[in-house]
Amino acid sequence: MVNVSVMGAGSWGTTLAKVFADAGNPVRLWARREEAARSMQITRENADYLPGLTLPPNITVTSDAEKALGDAEIIVLAVPSQTLRANLAMWNIPESATLLSLAKGIEKGTHMRMSEVIAEVTGANQNRIAVLSGPNLAREIALEQPAATVIACSDEHRAEDIQQAVAAPYFRPYTNSDVIGCEIGGACKNVIALACGIATGKGLGENTLASIITRGLAEISRLGVALGADERTFAGLAGLGDLVATCSSPLSRNRSFGERLGRGDSLEQAKHATHGQVAEGVISSQSVFDLAREYGVEMPITYAVYGVCHQGLDVDEMIAALMGRSKKAE
Repeated sequence: MVNVSVMGAGSWGTTLAKVFADAGNPVRLWARREEAARSMQITRENADYLPGLTLPPNITVTSDAEKALGDAEIIVLAVPSQTLRANLAMWNIPESATLLSLAKGIEKGTHMRMSEVIAEVTGANQNRIAVLSGPNLAREIALEQPAATVIACSDEHRAEDIQQAVAAPYFRPYTNSDVIGCEIGGACKNVIALACGIATGKGLGENTLASIITRGLAEISRLGVALGADERTFAGLAGLGDLVATCSSPLSRNRSFGERLGRGDSLEQAKHATHGQVAEGVISSQSVFDLAREYGVEMPITYAVYGVCHQGLDVDEMIAALMGRSKKAE
């Protein structure tokens, strides 16, 4: 049993708080808005993100970051990737705590992975920073449907400590030392999921989706290896597993957002239809596009999604461009 703090009370943060609690740990869940924290503490429900889910009694909800962090041994960072830096700068992170990142993205402008942002802002050594990634759709896990995940950390013992702390009856964690691979897989799969959503919105079938997922995995692997990842990571839960779940499920915000674009919605219309939130893949597509160019990695699906999201490329033109590429061996 360890003291766990979860910083961020969205759907995934709340779900992970429940998992850690169900695994037998005392959990403090931080919500940015005081009224939301008070409501969750009283009603034992996160009505905004996970209506109908009852929070376990060993979760305490607060909007006081100092109280939430307290004597935490594991700090779960569950805020969006593009706000992580600003939040970390405001928090007083205990020096001995293990920092576990849930955010899946590449920081806009710096092109940093989330573990790099955490290290830069907090001064924490990389061996204190871990990443959780896998086919983990929050609603399904909140409903206690069986799922597996990966805990990646350069320090094997810290990864194992988190593994023990988060192992609930319905949640099976594996360990991995390839932080780069897990982070690149998690960030890039959102972009590929947008492409799958666009294809679905255009009424295209399973052959198209299977082709996008397969070739998407190939380009994610190329970028990951160029950045120093282990190619084998992309055949596992943090690579193929996460990609398939995100590209296939209507619970995936990125796929749903892409589907709106495929039906002809503008970015603003798609944002309005998805509760005012821009899908992470829209933001990440630019960062991943920039990284791919910097490292000379060919990523045609990412380039196409970037074109639609940031350069006004028409969806039909995107599909024609992908299908018209020069033929070559697989």
